[in-house]
Amino acid sequence: MRASHPEACAVVTALATVLAAASGGSTAHCVLLGAAVLSGQLSVGWCNDAVDAARDTAAARHDKPVAAGAVDRGAIAAAAGLALAACVPLSLAMGVLAGSAHLAGVAAAWAYNLGVKRTAASWLPYALAFGLLPAFVTLGLPGHPWPPAWALAAGALLGVGAHVTNVLPDIDADLAAGVRGLPQRLGRRRCRVLGPLPLFAASAVLVFGPPGPAGPAGWAALTLTGVLAAATTAVAVPVAVPAQGAPTGSRLPFLTTLALAVTAVALLVLHGGSLAAGTR
Repeated sequence: MRASHPEACAVVTALATVLAAASGGSTAHCVLLGAAVLSGQLSVGWCNDAVDAARDTAAARHDKPVAAGAVDRGAIAAAAGLALAACVPLSLAMGVLAGSAHLAGVAAAWAYNLGVKRTAASWLPYALAFGLLPAFVTLGLPGHPWPPAWALAAGALLGVGAHVTNVLPDIDADLAAGVRGLPQRLGRRRCRVLGPLPLFAASAVLVFGPPGPAGPAGWAALTLTGVLAAATTAVAVPVAVPAQGAPTGSRLPFLTTLALAVTAVALLVLHGGSLAAGTR
């Protein structure tokens, strides 16, 4: 279970399930959707550790169970395959359209693990997977409504922001291991400046995209994300550099970026009832 990236599994599964409930899904709908998302996330997490086993072992990543010798790589690979095999029927049980949308997102995540993360297109699987999540939720509802464009755009922007947030603490280690995705190519300083932008944009889309006025909650969320984005960008420009030339180790940009992501997710759930109601 530790090799499955349990935190990411729990967060994404909870987000999808709560979003389904906010969209008016029945209890059975939410449970089935949650099971499908959980199986997909488990497959992605185990695939990641199986693919990276040799690199994690060489880097002495004792936080990784395979590298620490707590579990065999073959067992992790088998678990990934079994979870993926379960994800297919669980997803299609929501309907062909909904299931296809979810499986496309899972396929994008697997593609990331299998090599896309080493390219300049490393952001694309995250954009696809998160962007298709609202479609999986709504296409499984009665009438199979397609989500509005603002929901797809916000999901994609949230995915890109999640990619930068996830990579930011490990950029130096990734570069040492030869992983050169887009954030690694940009470098830590540029990522700290650019990382908050897609999350702020996601919040803006979620405030102004849904039907009706933004309202006090929307304006408050947009103000908060603006302040957080500005604070992150300000901290990203170091005032002083240590004598040995190493960058400063402040975790404030990472923490504020996480707060931006949480705010965007909260806005997405808040507008869950508008997902199946069409566009403006």
